[in-house]
Amino acid sequence: MLDGKRILLIIGGGIAAYKCLDLIRRLRAQGASVTPVMTRAAEQFVTPLSVSALAGEEVHRDLFDLTKEAEMGHIQLSRVADLLIVAPGTADLMAKMTGGHADDLATTLLMATDTPVMMAPAMNVRMWDHPATQRNLTMLTGDGVRVVGPNSGDMACGEHGPGRMAEPVEIIAAIERFFGSGPLTGRRVLVTSGPTHEPIDPVRYIANRSSGAQGTAIAEALRDLGADVVFVTGPAVAARPVGVHVIEVETASEMREAVLDALPVDAGVFAAAVADWRVASASAVKIKKQDGRLPVLEFSENPDILAQVSQLDGRRPALVVGFAAETHDVEAHATAKRKRKGCDWILANDVSPGTGIMGGSENAVVLISDAGAETWPRATKQVVAQKLADRIATALGPTTRAPGPWDGARG
Repeated sequence: MLDGKRILLIIGGGIAAYKCLDLIRRLRAQGASVTPVMTRAAEQFVTPLSVSALAGEEVHRDLFDLTKEAEMGHIQLSRVADLLIVAPGTADLMAKMTGGHADDLATTLLMATDTPVMMAPAMNVRMWDHPATQRNLTMLTGDGVRVVGPNSGDMACGEHGPGRMAEPVEIIAAIERFFGSGPLTGRRVLVTSGPTHEPIDPVRYIANRSSGAQGTAIAEALRDLGADVVFVTGPAVAARPVGVHVIEVETASEMREAVLDALPVDAGVFAAAVADWRVASASAVKIKKQDGRLPVLEFSENPDILAQVSQLDGRRPALVVGFAAETHDVEAHATAKRKRKGCDWILANDVSPGTGIMGGSENAVVLISDAGAETWPRATKQVVAQKLADRIATALGPTTRAPGPWDGARG
């Protein structure tokens, strides 16, 4: 599938750099050519000789190589590739990419390119969880950088958690999805994400706790499998996925209208944390305190978007997937919800405060379907999204429908 593809591989300075030797071998076995670039820190973990021997090409290391720079070598390197891969994407490299630094060959190439970039992050779990790294991740994905991993597991430093670089086979699969037509080509999939904000008055609102990160990851995973994705999002913190059709909404009623307008679709993934209630008559002006008396708010129930779509006649998607955020009796509540709503699958997760899942970078879900309950291991939201996207592709199967207007769109 990768015959003739040109890969520019930027190897960062982390212990996971050793995996790049296997990655290069696998890429060449698939027919791709690999042009390696190493940071000075990367040379502390793998030798340029090993990298060059496996790549069959010279390793590029110096920004100020007088021979190459006479021909603007760093510009040429950044333009001739079909895809740039950063692996391992260290915390330092991520920070430099976010800040637009260009103080060595690797970062200059990343600044000088208009070629798509894919990154496989790898670092200590505390570095990965640090707010600065998560901010950088949000900005990079917002800029269109595709991210593979990281995985969760034991670290070389002795700690355990997210931060392990994705395995070479996982990176190869992501590259194949990027270049290939993908199993969801010709399929149109709707994804809802984020919270909804239900106004009390012009300055106050009711909402659910949701960053929107899982919804964004799902939309990106479906996009990478070739789907034409319609992404309906409330006011989420997470970056919007690139290469998909994004529709911004504020309230549950607006989300319902956007969802119905997006139909028909082949599958709907309802990951949004829609507020169950709204104030029946929101005030047009800010409600003031009145001598210690509390305001009386009357509530109305919001539309049940998942149930309405699941029970549509004629326009119901072939596959409807809901989410259930629970704090106790997760499997029992999710099973009852699936039957009550009429959807095909429910992905249930435990969002009680001790789990750290709500607003965090990981998720642990139980897939509820006609086949019963299937517990998925805790993993990053990107890994969960990829697993769900693969399941959706298998469930829908191939299609002969002509591609839609966003099929194959790349950010």
